[in-house]
Amino acid sequence: MNYLEFEKPLSELEGKAEELRALARTGGGVDLTKEAEALDRKAEAALRDLYKGLTAWQKCQVARHPDRPHCKDYVEGLFTEFTSLAGDRAFADDHAVMGGIARFQDQPVVVIGHEKGNDTKSRIERNFGMARPEGYRKAIRLMDLADRFRLPVITLVDTPGAYPGKGAEERGQAEAIARSTEKCLAIGVPLISVVIGEGGSGGAVAFATANRVAMLEHSVYSVISPEGCASILWKDAEKMREAAEALRLTAQDLQKLGIIDRIVKEPMGGAQRAPKETIEAVGKAIEAMLKELSGKKPETLVKDRRQKFLDMGAKGLAA
Repeated sequence: MNYLEFEKPLSELEGKAEELRALARTGGGVDLTKEAEALDRKAEAALRDLYKGLTAWQKCQVARHPDRPHCKDYVEGLFTEFTSLAGDRAFADDHAVMGGIARFQDQPVVVIGHEKGNDTKSRIERNFGMARPEGYRKAIRLMDLADRFRLPVITLVDTPGAYPGKGAEERGQAEAIARSTEKCLAIGVPLISVVIGEGGSGGAVAFATANRVAMLEHSVYSVISPEGCASILWKDAEKMREAAEALRLTAQDLQKLGIIDRIVKEPMGGAQRAPKETIEAVGKAIEAMLKELSGKKPETLVKDRRQKFLDMGAKGLAA
């Protein structure tokens, strides 16, 4: 188990409990079960205390936890007959974006998401979930396919932001993000988005301009990372805690602001402690959101989606 900085007291309690159990397994005729159980209860209470009042910065840390389930885990856990579709038909295949045709509860859908990878090799291959222009153009191709065959689109957002490298800029990164966002607004099928970890900047908006947007309880969604914001405003990345509070990037803040439609509750201690339970909860949220949109005409879906973001923009200007 990887512990976060603020979880140090918890790691000590759980570590001592495990030491007692290991000692009991080696024999010696000493029963340490009660002592281990007492430490387990203390650890459970400490976990509840820690997670009932997380700060915005602590939520950022949880959202970035390497053990959280990623897009690939959700695809494997929620969808059947997944057929991956690769490439943008122009330059290359971007491994930071995975997508294809699948079935969700026997309903054909198109699923698209950012994939960060879960070990050093896969993280490098997936570019830590930071998509290049070809990733967004692949998403556009998949959304066109969904629109043509009247398939709902489900997007899973988990990215620090679009890749800012020179090559990506040379190949039209900003234009690709804008066209992906435009395509989200144009397709006449239900579009559902779930922020499962980080929703970073335009790289996230390009997938999350949807009829329904949900966030996991401890995920974050903002125009810039707290470190980036602190570097610009205070010329000091160490002020990321203050920046995280000011950005109002938590699911709870964003629901109050009307940016998202629902929050998917995570198990105590975050998605990383119970990935299977989290994936099931996301599946129930997707099912509910699909039901809300079923039977709506294409023109209604497009109109409602556009109006939603027009209203959101008007609220932002008024603020």
